[in-house]
Amino acid sequence: MPDTASRLTYRRPQHTDLAVVFAIFGDPQTNLFNPSGPMTDIAQAESLLGRWLQHWATHGYGWWAISSAQTPDKVIGFAGVAAHDYLGKPVINLGYRFAVKAWGRGYATEAARAALTHAFDHLGLPEVFGLVRPDHEASIRVLEKIGMRRFGELDDVPGKAPSLVFRVQRAK
Repeated sequence: MPDTASRLTYRRPQHTDLAVVFAIFGDPQTNLFNPSGPMTDIAQAESLLGRWLQHWATHGYGWWAISSAQTPDKVIGFAGVAAHDYLGKPVINLGYRFAVKAWGRGYATEAARAALTHAFDHLGLPEVFGLVRPDHEASIRVLEKIGMRRFGELDDVPGKAPSLVFRVQRAK
């Protein structure tokens, strides 16, 4: 887990996080750049949370439930690295999503940096990818701030511009 001396605290997600998963992933504002849109029912949140918990059980890492250090019992977002399949092969993908009330405070950048540190320094992973819609300027800035660079494109949304693929490799 990342250093808890930061402004954020990180922990494995739990079944009790279901309501906040649905609140964040079901919010239309947090899905402005998500081609599939917000979750529409609690079953979708339960499925996502189940995949996260299974990833943790299988790999020993995954997305974290994140809180402000000042209010550690209140989850404000989720972020981390997890195995994903795109570019025609399995990759480690960085992801994050925060409640709207947590936006504009640098939490996504802080959590993304913590995820990369964990991926490289603790898990020994060689590289991490990030997938972002081309019009999601804020998320692109986060990826660039943490040292990720454009790597390619992925034509993953029929009828829409390809997603941008970013990558960063562990320093040697």
